[in-house]
Amino acid sequence: MKLANQIGRLFRVGHYWTGFLYYAMVSAFLYFATFIAAASASPAFRNLLVHEQRDSIPDGFVKTAAAPADRVLNLRIALAQTDMAGLEKALFDVSTPGNALYGQHLSKEEVESFVAPSSESVSLVNEWLSSNGITAQTISPAGDWLQFSIPASKANTLLDADFTVFTHPDTGKQFVRTLSYSIPAALKGHVDLVHPTTTFDNPFVHLPFVSTPKAEIAPSNLEGRAVPASCATTVTPACLQALYGIPTTKATQSSNVLGVSGFIDQFANQADLTTFLKNLRPDLASTTKFTLEEIDGGQNSQTASQAGVEANLDIQYTVGIASGVPNVFISVGDNFQDGALEGFLDIINLLLGQSNPPHVLTTSYGQNENTISRALANQLCNAYMQLGARGTSILFASGDGGVSGSQSARCTTFVPTFPSGCPFMTSVGATTGITETSATFSSGGFSNFFGRPSYQSTAVSSYLTALGSTNAGKFNTSGRAFPDVSAQGQNVEIVVGGRTESVAGTSCSSPIFASVIALLNDQLVAAGKSPLGFLNPFLYSAAGAAALNDVTTGSNPGCNTNGFPAKAGWDPVTGLGTPNFAKLKTAIGL
Repeated sequence: MKLANQIGRLFRVGHYWTGFLYYAMVSAFLYFATFIAAASASPAFRNLLVHEQRDSIPDGFVKTAAAPADRVLNLRIALAQTDMAGLEKALFDVSTPGNALYGQHLSKEEVESFVAPSSESVSLVNEWLSSNGITAQTISPAGDWLQFSIPASKANTLLDADFTVFTHPDTGKQFVRTLSYSIPAALKGHVDLVHPTTTFDNPFVHLPFVSTPKAEIAPSNLEGRAVPASCATTVTPACLQALYGIPTTKATQSSNVLGVSGFIDQFANQADLTTFLKNLRPDLASTTKFTLEEIDGGQNSQTASQAGVEANLDIQYTVGIASGVPNVFISVGDNFQDGALEGFLDIINLLLGQSNPPHVLTTSYGQNENTISRALANQLCNAYMQLGARGTSILFASGDGGVSGSQSARCTTFVPTFPSGCPFMTSVGATTGITETSATFSSGGFSNFFGRPSYQSTAVSSYLTALGSTNAGKFNTSGRAFPDVSAQGQNVEIVVGGRTESVAGTSCSSPIFASVIALLNDQLVAAGKSPLGFLNPFLYSAAGAAALNDVTTGSNPGCNTNGFPAKAGWDPVTGLGTPNFAKLKTAIGL
């Protein structure tokens, strides 16, 4: 109809343009005929099959209205990756102590050879898109992610979807999503998923609790190391050094970089870091700085009023604990290209594109597993596998809602968090007190998406046997269990906007444990050895587990239960326990 209207307007211009019109009409009709022929040559593109669907709208969201027809959607397609089973084997080979390949991490090119989609997949998907007038852009180092933008009306037709505006009344946030979508039958096995479609954004971010009431816990000693009595009510770098035996000597290896993820306009303030170091690490130069990387329009404003609690916490406790380790703050802006993942995949693709990514990456954000589709969760988890194979230790805070998820919420069955359920990263829970007990908010449990990896089979089976029938039916007994380890997470002192505050959350625990790993890596690199890389096979080994302080008291209530009890050995509150630097150093052969 649009073509006919254009031709009609040209005819009304006058006789002078008759010859031109004839040429235009012939060209247009030839193009149209070519389009019909191309479409007819690929009839399978018209045979759509449901690819992903949700049974219901996620809790907390309501359906508002159909998405406006002209609303532009930025969509991504994940192409089937070539050999993820081969990459997983390679990851465990280089990450498992005793394996002949231990420590021989893969290069960027070697990882990409496992991940890159087949030429057939690339050709078919681009043919499908082209037949619909769409040109996609490759946006990942291995070429397994494509991106394009189309209006909602076209997306509905292309994917046999019903893109709708959903509202989260508690926050007022709105998202355009669909509860199901389809792809051509010819693309089954070539397309893993289209995103964002059935995955809903996390309306709440995983941030520490600010100005938490301070728990009074009697002071004591740990293995002969005197811990200041003040540490019972205020945790500082000195407390962590005493509690975990963390050295104060400066690192020496410039290649050993510790990365800190920054999201949602949380800015790390250099002036606050200077004040923090003056107050709590006077032995370090107060001029110590961190470097900055930006992605998705990220920035790092130094205006005092814009100093972020989360960003300051992470930077102050990585710079302040990992003495002398080069520290990079990676600021992810609001122009993220991965939809509901809010930059989680973008930051990993950024690092995968680097020849020498950081040896450690700590992230204090997350969401509930049930807000993300299985296919998307698997894609992000596979991205962690890629980075782990390159030699990066990936640590995440486990969440602050006990067994009810990333934040305390109403529930009848336990809510696992993401990405803690991914088996290719290390999840960090929280403890409190000088004689450490589990922090009640420490999220832990069992994934509903990922099965239990072999490295934790013995430890988790022992716990489940000891647990007996407690909480029966409220969690997936065969799921990947988390957290893996823990560290102090309550009454942690930071500086924000020039003022001292006390914060709590597993957001504190992840950068603390990551700093211990960074210091161990410094000594490994100095000795001519490889950094630790993916940690879990080591941590769950006999030597690794024995190098951690087992936490055996406390629980993580939620969902109208007492949650899981901490017990001897691994438990879904504090994992395998907290770090003991001297024992860890011995366990890794230093």
